[in-house]
Amino acid sequence: MKMFKTLCICFLFGIIQPSIAQVSIVGAGKKVDPYHYAVVKNGQFRRASVSSAHPLASLVGAAIMEQGGNAFDAGIATQLALAVVYPGAGNIGGGGFLLARQSNGELIGLDYREAAPSKASRDMYLDKNGNAVAALSQFGHLASGVPGTIAGLFATLPYAKLPFKTLIQPAIDLAEKGFVITEKQVNSFNSERDAFIKNNNHPIAFVKEGKWHVGDTLIQKDLAATLKRIQKDGAKGFYDGETAALIVAEMQKGNGIISADDLMNYTAKLRNPIEFDYRGHHIISFAPPSSGGILINQMLKMIEKYPVGSYGFQSVKSVQLMIEAERRSYADRAEHMGDPDFWKVPVKTLTSDTYLAERMKDYNPDKAGSSAAVKAGSIHESEETTHISIMDAAGNMVSITTTLNGGYGCKTVVGGAGFLLNNEMDDFSVKPGVPNMYGAVGGEANAIAPGKRMLSSMTPTLILKNKKPYVVIGTPGGTTIPTSVFQGIVNIVDFKMSASDAINKPKFHHQWLPDAVMIEKDFDANTKKQLIAMGYKVTERDGIGRTEAIRLLSDGKRETAADIRGDDSVAGF
Repeated sequence: MKMFKTLCICFLFGIIQPSIAQVSIVGAGKKVDPYHYAVVKNGQFRRASVSSAHPLASLVGAAIMEQGGNAFDAGIATQLALAVVYPGAGNIGGGGFLLARQSNGELIGLDYREAAPSKASRDMYLDKNGNAVAALSQFGHLASGVPGTIAGLFATLPYAKLPFKTLIQPAIDLAEKGFVITEKQVNSFNSERDAFIKNNNHPIAFVKEGKWHVGDTLIQKDLAATLKRIQKDGAKGFYDGETAALIVAEMQKGNGIISADDLMNYTAKLRNPIEFDYRGHHIISFAPPSSGGILINQMLKMIEKYPVGSYGFQSVKSVQLMIEAERRSYADRAEHMGDPDFWKVPVKTLTSDTYLAERMKDYNPDKAGSSAAVKAGSIHESEETTHISIMDAAGNMVSITTTLNGGYGCKTVVGGAGFLLNNEMDDFSVKPGVPNMYGAVGGEANAIAPGKRMLSSMTPTLILKNKKPYVVIGTPGGTTIPTSVFQGIVNIVDFKMSASDAINKPKFHHQWLPDAVMIEKDFDANTKKQLIAMGYKVTERDGIGRTEAIRLLSDGKRETAADIRGDDSVAGF
């Protein structure tokens, strides 16, 4: 299965299609009606489908494929639409990963993760006493890494069929003419009002006089203008010229350090995916600087020798085994994983059968493990994210996870450009042993360095069955991403669930530190009680992740599911 296209990815400034008239698919009564739409949680589609965090974005992706585009076209258009209709995580000011399998079996892994600016330094978020100052890495200008999304979209374009001008037009229309916001967005905008005001010294689209109400329309003129510059000038319309000048000017308003050179020098990169087999299925996931692929490889292989399916879904036996696999994997994450361009990540050892068997030697099915006792293995050799799952008529599979890191990133909108910046610098190890906003700790492997990409938890994943497309899956959720994907795969493969049940059943999460099991509120009460009796610390929390999944059924239909935990929605034909 080691089929991977070798390609030099540059800025692609030259990929600028000739000017053509754009026939909008967005508007009242059109395929994508921004004033009348509904959340659709699942569907079976014969030819192509999309599942994403917002109904309008999914509708855009499906409409693009109906116009003759493939899954890559849909991936570009859906990401751009999410930057408009789902500003909490959809973005052009952040970054992400695209994992794809073309219909000919060729694998593509695009890394457009944000990078540390050239003026970044190892101790930039420490005070004079050497203590970490969380606010500096989480809010405001200094928290932002160099955005990678636009470079990623243009790196995707060679695999697409339609002109970029066509793919970006729906996002322009949604920004310029507006769309009706959902109840969840109303509540989110209102709750973030003070943070937006604190971190911006100019008017922004997300703050209005008084409160937002259901039925209000969000119009983003500055964002529309930025998207038009990208439409006209390609990637250069973001990383150079007026938009780049606006980003640098915004940096100078605060204590930000992103420079014009940082923007000009950013490139997307190809990464060889992580591949392995699990119970007769071939799993493909993302490699470092994402930790996700290694983590699900480790977790699935740690439990493979046990008859998990016979244990029963959410039985104490299956949950406890999976918790202990999660604990050991996340201990390795903290010690051994980082940007492979700066740190030698021992992928082969971390995913070897011998190593993983050794990691589970001290597993005891009758009592809780201890993170104080479970350390990273001995080697000798980043919650507001969003996910898109797409499968087209030709059999192309595309799994995309992108992020601003925290909800609305660093809360700062680039003045005159209308988009939010990320707070991805918090995903570095600000100081060894000090947890980030998701409680994850790290060390030297993930220390800050100029140009380095911060370790991620994003886990876009594909599954083949009998060497043919089967599942596209992924989720947001910070450090809960790999465990959510892990559980989704186990639910489909071991517990024989539908795509909807696999992603919507209650989840649990353990990440080594803190040494606690997080569960959703509707988690099985009896299993919770038994876990506590075994010695686990169990804490309840709100929803874990917002998973999007597509499963190809034996009759050829694409069973497409969107998570019930948000406005996530499916579309297709």
